[in-house]
Parts: sequence; C-alpha cells; structure tokens
Amino acid sequence: MKAIPTSFLPARYPSVNRRSRASKAKFIISALEDLIGEVPIPLRHQDPFTLLIAVMLSGQSTDAKVNQITPDLFTIASTPQEMASLPVATIERVIRPCGLSPSKARNIKATANILVNQFESQVPCTQQELESLPGVGPKTSQVVLAQSFGKNSFPVDTHIHRLAYRWGLSPGDNVTQTERNLKHTFPERLWSRLHLQIIIFGRTYCPARRHRPPDCPICHVVGRQSLKPS
Repeated sequence: MKAIPTSFLPARYPSVNRRSRASKAKFIISALEDLIGEVPIPLRHQDPFTLLIAVMLSGQSTDAKVNQITPDLFTIASTPQEMASLPVATIERVIRPCGLSPSKARNIKATANILVNQFESQVPCTQQELESLPGVGPKTSQVVLAQSFGKNSFPVDTHIHRLAYRWGLSPGDNVTQTERNLKHTFPERLWSRLHLQIIIFGRTYCPARRHRPPDCPICHVVGRQSLKPS
C-alpha cells in the first residue's frame, strides 16, 4: 500500500459526520481530487468497438494483461466486420492469456456478428442495446457509455463495491445495490470521474488484503457507520 503523501492533510477538511451521506461524499470527492486527480482511461483502444472488446476481455483479468493482448487481436481484427469473419478458435488463441478465453471468444464473435447484422456495424449508445449483446452486462455497458460516448454512468466493479462498503456508503449486498447507493450519494456530473478515481484509489491506498484502516487516507476519516438520510 502506498504511503499517504505529505501534501494530503485531512485536518484541513471540514469535520466529517460519519452518519451523514452528504458529509462523507463531500470529503471523499475532495480527497480523491487531491490524491488521485485526473485518471486516463486504463484500457487502450481506438474507438467504441475496440473499447467494448477490451472491457469484455477485462472480466476476471487485469487492465495490464488486456493491454498486452489487444494489440495482437486488433492487428488482425479491429472492426466488427473483421472480428465477425474470424474463427472462434483464432480469437480464443489470441486472448487465452486473459483467462476464460473459450466463453470470451464465443461472446466476442457473437457480438461482432450482431453489430454487423443488427446495428450497421456500429456500437449502440444505450445501456439497453449494449446489454443485449452477448457477454455484456451492466458494468461493461456503463464503461462503454462513459468512456466512449461521454455519458454519466457509475460502473461498479469489485474494487468500488469493496470501498463503498468500507466507507459505509452501501451495505455490500451486491453490486446492483452498491451502484444505486453511489448514484444516490454523488452528483451525476461526477459519476464517470469518480468511477476511475475510486478504482485507482483502491489499488493504491485501500487494497483488498492487508488493509489497515488507520493508514488509509479515506477509511480512517469516514469509517463505517450506518447512514441517516441526508
């Protein structure tokens, strides 16, 4: 876990009411801006289609591993038409290091075919249409909406789910509930930015294992408290 920068001084923030959602949100937004700031899109891509494929590959894998694999994949197929023409076995061979390659390869091939035949080879820009594609769930669809189409969305992955529970912003029952809680907590205009900031914060300061709340720049301030409406 990275040490807290000396420039980060939580004492200069207004006192945080641990039972107030609004108070916690205000502190978290400010802390993430100070500690993380602007976050570039982590998955390398050229357009909505290559981002969609990269996000599909990222399930049960890492951004670093996906970024190692996609240049080889996109060299042979970077459009829906090209991907639809590839045998599933070829896709699977290229993406094998990402894990779950048989199912991912089938979904990628099927998605490419649907884009060609039903969407004029264009990635749709609504959540409902995106989630009609094989292997595309709420997280993948919202990442594409935010990062390719500039729409406000709050995709919840395991990092965000874990931190929302630690910060007392969600009971941690499931990612759907966490998404609802976070969208209720934070201003819509910040959803996409906070999504990336929280992921990087979790990796940098608030890991899943060997986490020490007193050493975490956010956990030690907001803690876990049941929330009153605010």
